[in-house]
Amino acid sequence: MSDKIPSVTAKWLTRLLPARSPQAHKGHFGHVMVVGGDHGYGGAAIMAAQSAVHCGAGLVSLFTRPEHISAMLSRQPEVMVSHQHFSAMMARATILLAGPGLGLDQWGTALLVQLLASNKPLLLDADALNYLAALPQAEQQQLKRDNWLLTPHPGEAARLLGCSSTDIQHDRLAAVQQLQQRFGGTIVLKGHGSLIAGPEQQLARLDCGNPGMASGGMGDVLSGIIAALLAQGLAGFDAAALGGWLHGTAADQQAAIQGERGLQPTAILPRLQLLLNGKS
Repeated sequence: MSDKIPSVTAKWLTRLLPARSPQAHKGHFGHVMVVGGDHGYGGAAIMAAQSAVHCGAGLVSLFTRPEHISAMLSRQPEVMVSHQHFSAMMARATILLAGPGLGLDQWGTALLVQLLASNKPLLLDADALNYLAALPQAEQQQLKRDNWLLTPHPGEAARLLGCSSTDIQHDRLAAVQQLQQRFGGTIVLKGHGSLIAGPEQQLARLDCGNPGMASGGMGDVLSGIIAALLAQGLAGFDAAALGGWLHGTAADQQAAIQGERGLQPTAILPRLQLLLNGKS
C-alpha cells in the first residue's frame, strides 16, 4: 500500500519555493519562535533554532533557560534568545515550535499551556508530544486544530494513540492516518520511509535518509527545517513533505562523504542551504 503513496522529490523544491523577489525583506519570510531547552537540555532547542536559520526563516528567536543563552549566541548569533517576556516574544512570532528539550516539569508545561492557547501555527515535537499524549482524550479533542503539525517518532506515536510502537510499525500507513484523523493538521511519522499525512487525505512518503540519522538531535533539526518553511508561507503538508526531503537528502549527501556512523545532526546544516538554493 505505501508504495502507491507519492514520493517527495527535488521537483517539490522548485514548485514550492520559487526564486525570491529582489524587493524581499526579512518580514516576508516569517518569524520562527523555538520554545525549549530546560535545565541540561539546551542542545535540542539550539539545534532547532540553528536549522531554522539555515533554512531561510526571516527571523528566529529562542525562549529557553538562562544558562543556554551564551551557548546559543556563540553557535548562531543570528538567533534572538531570551528567558524573559515570553508572552511578548510569542506575540511577535508567526510560527511557534515547541518541544525540543522542553521537559515536562512545571517550567515546560506552563509554557505549553500558553502555546496551546494561541491560535498561531504551531509545530509540536519531542516533549510537547508527550505532554499531549498524557492528556485525557476529551482534552485532546478540544485541542484538535488544522494549523498545527506533529512530528512523532514511533514511540511518541504509540503514546499518542495509546498502543505499542510495535503496533505502529506493523502498519505505519494506518497509524499516520489515524493520528491525522484524531489530532487534525499535518502529521509526520518519522522513521524508515517517513510518512506525511495532511488534511483532505493528503499523503506523501520519503525515500531518502539513512541509518546514520539514528542519533540524538536529528529530529530537532527536522523541526527547525519545517518551521522555517512554514514561516516562508508553505502550507503544513507541503512544509512537512519538503522539509523531510531536505533533511533526508542532506543527511544522505553527508553520509556519502563521511559515512553513516557518527553522522552529526549539525553536520548537515550547511548542506541544507545548498539544497534549498539548488546548489547541490
